[in-house]
Amino acid sequence: MGLDLFSDVAELTAEIVDIESVSGAEKPLSDAIEAALRPLPHLTVERDGDSVIARTSLGRAERVVIAGHVDTVPVNDNLPSRVDGDRLYGCGTTDMKSGVAVALRLAATLPEPGRDVTYVFYECEEVEADRNGLKRLAETRPELLHGDFAVLMEPTYAEIEGGCQGTMRVEVTARGERAHSARAWMGSNAIHTAGRILDVLRGYEPARPVVDGLEYHEGLNAVFVRGGVAGNVIPDECVVTVNHRFAPDKSLAQAEAYLRELFAGFEVTVVDAAPAARPGLTHPAAAAFVSAIGGTPRAKLGWTDVSRFAELGVPAVNYGPGDPPLSHTRDEYVEIPLIHDCEARMRMWLC
Repeated sequence: MGLDLFSDVAELTAEIVDIESVSGAEKPLSDAIEAALRPLPHLTVERDGDSVIARTSLGRAERVVIAGHVDTVPVNDNLPSRVDGDRLYGCGTTDMKSGVAVALRLAATLPEPGRDVTYVFYECEEVEADRNGLKRLAETRPELLHGDFAVLMEPTYAEIEGGCQGTMRVEVTARGERAHSARAWMGSNAIHTAGRILDVLRGYEPARPVVDGLEYHEGLNAVFVRGGVAGNVIPDECVVTVNHRFAPDKSLAQAEAYLRELFAGFEVTVVDAAPAARPGLTHPAAAAFVSAIGGTPRAKLGWTDVSRFAELGVPAVNYGPGDPPLSHTRDEYVEIPLIHDCEARMRMWLC
């Protein structure tokens, strides 16, 4: 059965939720989205992998991008969807099929918005970055993502969250010298030496920089420890994997330089990194969005795909009806009044 983009947005959310779309298996949902959008005469629709892009071309002074991922984490005995009072339960209701439903409703029912709009529905956000559909589009079809401002429909409990933190994962290596544990003094225990790395982490005081009027809260934490050779061998290596979450006043290069200085005397190897994104709330399109949505924007304490827009020079925010702590849980749900509220406020902005 096809999607009815003209139905109530909560009913549309349930329809989308009931089309299972675990990362890597989004095709049935992407097919349904494409089939529902293609007949609409005011949209130009393109398909790239399992990503669907729909655009208005009205010659407006501004173009905005509204994006959302269509994949979910694995189902956990939480399909099909069900309604209980004002709550819609089911896999992906919060993260982020309710946001996708809002975007689809707007795409279908606003043939002449006050701004040109690009709607992007992409695959594989919940898995490794190399499979991310938005990343692929940014690298191979960046012209499809260009705009003056972007809204990523990530769950924010209907509050604006500006930009995002950057993330960097490094391996900090302590070296030693192997010896028989019966003659430990003849070697150097790398695990013991790694205690100095942990001392740095224990003594860390998070920076709380203010960027574009929003306060971020940085973090530095050990997430893995690897070391040891055998039960009777003094280890010659211990590796502590550290994750650094940094505010958008730092570039990747600055974050790396900070970590190398912090762990001076140890080998530091970057194993994974993604840049932060500034909120860009001073842009006229962003200011109009804040005015229409209302409330007080807050910093996004985490990394999201708004970073990919920032790399293209497009300021972006996170905004969606879901409640973030419910994401990926067995009892995931979205509050139905928030879906209606998000649609109404987004419609007001676009009109």
